[in-house]
Amino acid sequence: MMSVKKIAKVIGLTATCALSSMPLMSYGETLKLGMGDPLNSDQGAYATRFKELVEHYSDGDLNITLYPNGALGDEVEMVQNTRLGALDMALVAINNVAPFSDKLGVLTMPYLIKSTNDALKVTTGALGDRWNTIAQEQAGVRILGWTYSNFRYLTNSKRPVRNLQDLQGLKIRVPQNKIMLASWEAWGANPIAMSWTETFTALQQGVVDGQDNPYIVNNSMKFYEVQDYLTEVHYLYALQPLLVGKNKFNKMNAENKDIIVRSALEAQQHAMLFQITEADKAKQNMIKNGVEVSILEDEEEWIKIAQEKVWPKYYDSIGGRDNFEEIIRQIAD
Repeated sequence: MMSVKKIAKVIGLTATCALSSMPLMSYGETLKLGMGDPLNSDQGAYATRFKELVEHYSDGDLNITLYPNGALGDEVEMVQNTRLGALDMALVAINNVAPFSDKLGVLTMPYLIKSTNDALKVTTGALGDRWNTIAQEQAGVRILGWTYSNFRYLTNSKRPVRNLQDLQGLKIRVPQNKIMLASWEAWGANPIAMSWTETFTALQQGVVDGQDNPYIVNNSMKFYEVQDYLTEVHYLYALQPLLVGKNKFNKMNAENKDIIVRSALEAQQHAMLFQITEADKAKQNMIKNGVEVSILEDEEEWIKIAQEKVWPKYYDSIGGRDNFEEIIRQIAD
């Protein structure tokens, strides 16, 4: 795992100038930004900083109103409304964008991304441009920036999961993403597709036994109230892009486009630093609240199953096997 200093160097983290403590007058255009998670999450850190920067750089000509906690619907609904122009912007998990673009589904392939460094490589430079082009062509949205939320760890209320045998038969809430569903099924769980807004209640009522999300999300959602066990599974790195409708962005004047793009990239750096500094605090708070944390004993077997039983099923939909292997090579470079 890279050190904080090295990660900061990779993404070019720099101290941004202090924003004025004086409140900005609310005038000009107001943009609505919907998100699935609460404000004290990775998404919240990104969105709050983005709002501050946009309003600062535009001198209040552009204002951002945040709608956390799925206030504007679940994440799939928000992507749909953003692409249609009914919502200005959405900050969502990449797996909830994939239903509108099969080729973006490559970012949900199990064990493609093995580290934060890999996550940075796959979302910046030529690969970052690639996903933005695909998002515009297939989904009708533009990717402005990324929230890096680290790996989606498994939680459950039944028993510690330390190997594949422990996982067998557990009912796991999974987003409406076919690759993620196929992954958990291949490992022997009973995955159930469910919207994010229904998840806590489903866990509380025992409709499902568990779910998977990064430490900060698990903690900010207070899953420790309904989940007793957590397992550090490294199958999927949670990438959450900030989206704006392609048509909405194209109608903006050049100055506002520049402000939106600049603010999104600077907020991305802020969110990365937030994740680095807050993830362990979230883990410790979950442990303090009684969650037992386990490490997988046989993750190499999980990887083998993913590569042999899941990857081949989706080569065609994500652009072909050769294309997928080229992405792997670019990440490895």
